[in-house]
Amino acid sequence: MNYKYKYLKDLNFIFSKILLFIKRYPIPVFALIGLVSGVIFHWFFNQPDMGHWIWLVTLIIGGTPIILDTVRNMIQRHFAADIIAMLAIITAILSNEALPGVVIVIMQSGGKALEDHAFRKASTSLNALLARSPQVANRKKNDMIEVIDVNSIKIGDLLIVRPGDLIPVDGHVINNNAIIDESALTGEPIPKTKKVSDPLFSGTVNVGDAFEMITDKLNAESQYSKIVQMVRKAQEEKAPIQRLADRYAVWFTPITIFISLFGWIITGKLETILSVLVVATPCSLIFATPIAIISGINKAAKLGIIVKSGSSLEQIGKADTIVFDKTGTITLGTPRIEKIIEINNVNSDDILLKAACIEQLSSHPAAKVITHKAQEKFGKLPIPNNFHEISGIGVEGFLNGEHIVVGSQSIFENKRDSQLLQKISDLKKQIQFKGKMLAFVNINNTPVGIIVFGDILRSGVKSMIKHFRKLGVKKTVILSGDSFENSQIIAKEAGVNSFEANLLPEHKVNSIKKLRERYKNVIMVGDGINDAPALAVSTVGIAMGAHGTAVSAEAADIVLLVDDVTKVSDTIEISKRTIHIAKQSIYVGLGASFIFMVMASFGSIPPTIGALIQEILDVAVILNALRAR
Repeated sequence: MNYKYKYLKDLNFIFSKILLFIKRYPIPVFALIGLVSGVIFHWFFNQPDMGHWIWLVTLIIGGTPIILDTVRNMIQRHFAADIIAMLAIITAILSNEALPGVVIVIMQSGGKALEDHAFRKASTSLNALLARSPQVANRKKNDMIEVIDVNSIKIGDLLIVRPGDLIPVDGHVINNNAIIDESALTGEPIPKTKKVSDPLFSGTVNVGDAFEMITDKLNAESQYSKIVQMVRKAQEEKAPIQRLADRYAVWFTPITIFISLFGWIITGKLETILSVLVVATPCSLIFATPIAIISGINKAAKLGIIVKSGSSLEQIGKADTIVFDKTGTITLGTPRIEKIIEINNVNSDDILLKAACIEQLSSHPAAKVITHKAQEKFGKLPIPNNFHEISGIGVEGFLNGEHIVVGSQSIFENKRDSQLLQKISDLKKQIQFKGKMLAFVNINNTPVGIIVFGDILRSGVKSMIKHFRKLGVKKTVILSGDSFENSQIIAKEAGVNSFEANLLPEHKVNSIKKLRERYKNVIMVGDGINDAPALAVSTVGIAMGAHGTAVSAEAADIVLLVDDVTKVSDTIEISKRTIHIAKQSIYVGLGASFIFMVMASFGSIPPTIGALIQEILDVAVILNALRAR
């Protein structure tokens, strides 16, 4: 019984998929049914007239939308590979040569359906990613919490922001201290502590405890929405990239028209024009090129790389400049312990262990980093007594009779040892010059150490930057919203050519535009909200989708679903191989078509035989294009 139910369920699923495909792509399905029906009546039932009429009706009904669509594109000055197919369909109708005309309709509509189906699958994967973006907020009203749409938020509303929530709109804190991760907006990897009345920006993340905020701006006027508007403007201004197939069609189409007219002058037959157009129908452009591109896109998808369009895959292989955001893109984006500075001869392991024992009860992101590091090194940590958070300073507690305080430099300010204070001051200035966050550790009123945090370069970045040179990349750049000092350190460590720091979203856009004036193909890689406009204005934008923001994934042309920036190098290699194979198919297909066009212009190839020859060419170039997988 279960087997029968499963069989019926699978059958119903397949049937629903078939119906959906027919609904989306009615022309190729209709043309294929018409072709098969005509063949059955013509040869199996020995009724050639009926078969011919079926083909003719199929040709007219299936070919008319293709003709109208191509004419519409021509009016908009978009001259593509479709023109030859359109002329072949028109000539087939005028010359009453229905069979070769139906074959052209299947080729033309089938190629477009194939391409659309592949990109629809890629879009579905991307939509699943974008669906994670929150659309609601928690409003407190009359001592009740109600979930509302972000567009329903009004100025002055009291909102509850829970741990892990995005700040829905711009506002300010009204109670408690809030710990906010602004890295997606500013590029700074270290979370900020927001006190009462401090401003909050939409799109940033609450990484601390729950708190209350008052709305200062509507959703449409908040920082996140402004950046979305910048993205839309950049996308509207971005010039469309001509497809690989269309670039070859620009010169192949007039040659085909000239040869067909030449054949008509020689033979005086309209049938000759159709023969030339049929063998000239660029199957290598209509079928083989999209198949090669789609195969490359599928190969990329298996590696967790979602490519939204064929032109994006084409262009990234020609990259001569690659621009990276810093925080969360070529760095991990979260603070890590770089080193522990020992004071008063206390061992660094003791400093880490005792600080972690206290910090394990804190929700601060830096505390979690300290705790995780200690647990990796020492295992289970003892629980302190009398744990207490000191407002604006840090945390304290007792462990084995020792009073331990971990926090800001103010825990040392009441020390009277001038030499020690001078030493700490010198160390602090030296480290802060490098843009680091510091946690000071005090045991029994004695300073014992300083824990230094920093953003860490991702594994494989150095090798990737070096490999870019072999792939033809001339320049690598970091554009960061973080400080000059942090950006400088990471740029030097990564081995990039240059960097810019302290950038707002509009500054990144201007930098990309300047680079595009000097270089043809500028690729931008980023993950944050502040990267989205720059992703949209670049030749090809690549978003770190695994942990990045929805707006950056929406603005980008390519999304990395895996948290690995070195996939950029893989994408370039896939692009180069895919385009190489596509060009092979183009050269072979167009070369063979040219030879058969010349033969057909002298009346040597009838339209039906020409259609058969074209189908053989189809199979050959398609099999070659599939190698891109």
